[in-house]
Amino acid sequence: QVQLVESGGGSVQAGGSLRLSCAVSGFPNNWYYGAWFRQAPGKQREGVASIGVGGVTDYADSVKGRFIISRDNTRSTLYLQMNSLEPEDSAMYYCTASQGYQAYGSLVAGHYEHWGQGTQVTVSR
Repeated sequence: QVQLVESGGGSVQAGGSLRLSCAVSGFPNNWYYGAWFRQAPGKQREGVASIGVGGVTDYADSVKGRFIISRDNTRSTLYLQMNSLEPEDSAMYYCTASQGYQAYGSLVAGHYEHWGQGTQVTVSR
């Protein structure tokens, strides 16, 4: 059974940094496409960053140059390093994973099958 468990959210001032972690289990050989999404109150869930099986990454324009997605298959963990945080980055952050090829390089929520419960990030001015 696939499980994703996020951690690392919290409150930070603008300009600060946070690192989110997502423990991923249930995929044989850690073979999956992974991503981070976020959803602010009253807004649609939006893709933030994706990472392929081999480590190829893709980012939303709003976070390019500030966020870094990575994976450590020895620890079965996805990461999202968030730097230069802005109040507009405040949201619930979700990690997601899928083995379906449509998830490759995708920032479309419907392309992913498995989701974590989310971790809250709040950035104050």
